[in-house]
Amino acid sequence: MSFVSDLRVVLEGRDFRRLFVTRLVSQFSDGVFQFAVAGFAFFSPEKSASAAAVAAGLAVLFLPYSILGPFVGVFIDRWSRRQILVVAPLVRGGLLLATATLVAADAPDALFYGSALAVLGVNRFFLAALGASLPHVVASDRLLVANAVTPTSGTVCTFIGVGLGYLLRVLFGADHRGTAALLVVSGVVFGFSALIARTMDRRLLGPAHDPCRPQTREALRNVVSGLADGVRHIVHHRAAAAAMGAMATHRFMYGMCTAMLVMLSRYYFADSAENALAAASLVVATSGAGYFLAIILTPWATERLGIEAWIPIMLVTAGTLAFALCAPFKQWGFAVAGFVLGVAGQSVKICADTSVQRDVEDAYLGRAFSLYDMLFNGTYVLAAALAAALLPPNGRSLTVVGLIAAGYLGGAALYRMITPGRATEPLPSSPP
Repeated sequence: MSFVSDLRVVLEGRDFRRLFVTRLVSQFSDGVFQFAVAGFAFFSPEKSASAAAVAAGLAVLFLPYSILGPFVGVFIDRWSRRQILVVAPLVRGGLLLATATLVAADAPDALFYGSALAVLGVNRFFLAALGASLPHVVASDRLLVANAVTPTSGTVCTFIGVGLGYLLRVLFGADHRGTAALLVVSGVVFGFSALIARTMDRRLLGPAHDPCRPQTREALRNVVSGLADGVRHIVHHRAAAAAMGAMATHRFMYGMCTAMLVMLSRYYFADSAENALAAASLVVATSGAGYFLAIILTPWATERLGIEAWIPIMLVTAGTLAFALCAPFKQWGFAVAGFVLGVAGQSVKICADTSVQRDVEDAYLGRAFSLYDMLFNGTYVLAAALAAALLPPNGRSLTVVGLIAAGYLGGAALYRMITPGRATEPLPSSPP
C-alpha cells in the first residue's frame, strides 16, 4: 500500500482521527519550539555561539528523551492517558510562557535551558501517552498501518512547524523578544491539542485496571533490571543488535555533522547571525527532502536487495559522499550532503526499526525500543560533545570530516561482520 492509501484506511475511525489530530497539532508546536531553542542557542545576534554551546543546546533538545524515556511507561500505565493528553499541554503551555518571560527579561542562559528541559520532559510524557493510546483507537488488524503512518505524518508537521518558526522569526525579529514570541506561539498552539484530546472519553485510552500491577516504586526498580535483561537479550540476536549499532553509528556521525554545520554557518559561511540561520536552514530543508525520499525508496530497495544489504549500502554512501561534498567546505556541498544524509539516515532507521520488530521476541520488544530510544538520542548528544572538543572556532576541520566518513565506512564494515547471513528479506508490507 502507498502512504496515502494507508492513511485513508486508518482515518476511517473517528477516535483515531481525534488522537491523530492531537499528535499533528502537538508536533507542529514542537517544530516551532525546536526552532526557537535552536535560534536562541546558536543564531542569536546578541551573543556568540561556541562548539560547547552547540553541544549544550543539543543536549537540552534530546537528553530528556534518553533519560526519561525508559521510565515514563511506569506512569503511563497508571495514569489516565486521556487526562495526560489534556493536562500535559496546559502544563507545557505554562512552562513555555515562563520560558518566554525569562528570555524577554534576558535572564541567564542556565535558567532558559533549565526551563526548556522541563518543557521537553513534559513532552516526553505526552508523546509516550500518544503511543500507548494508539491500540485503543485502532483495530488490531490495522495497527501496523497506523504505526507506519502516524510517525511520518507527525514528522511532516514538525518540519512545517520549523518552517513557520523561520517565518515568524522574520516577522517578530531575531532578538530575545522575537524568541519569546515564538515560545508563546508554540505554547498556544500546543494548548489546542488539549482541546482536541478533551473530546475523547476519559476511559477510552486506558490503562485497563490491573490488580496485579506492581507498586510504582517497585516498577521503577524493575525498569533498570528490565533494561539490563533487554541488553542481554539483544546481544544474543545479532541481526537486531547490528541494526541498532548501524542506527547508532549514523546518529553519532550525524551529531558531529550538526555541530560542525552550526559552527560553519555562524562563522565561516555567513557574515551575520541571520545569514548563518538561512545557511543552516537550507541544509535542514534538504535533509528533510532526503528523509521523505527514503520513505519511498527504502521499501522498493529492500524488496530487491534485502535489509542486510541496504543498510551497509546506505552507510557507505553516506560516508563516501559526505567526505566528497564537505571536504571543499563550500555551502552548496553541505546542502547536498544534507540531502544524502537525510536519505541514508532515514533508510537505516526504517531498516533498524523493522529488524528489531522482526528479530526481538515480543516479551522484550518494549525494552528493546527503550534502549533504541536511548541510543538514538544519546549518541547524537555524545557526538556533539566530542565535536565541541575537536572543532576550531570557525568549525572548519578536515579532520572532523575525515572522522565522519571513516565512522560511516567502519560502521558498514562492522555491520556486515556481525549480521548473520540470511536470504533477502524485504520490509514487511502493510496489510490490505
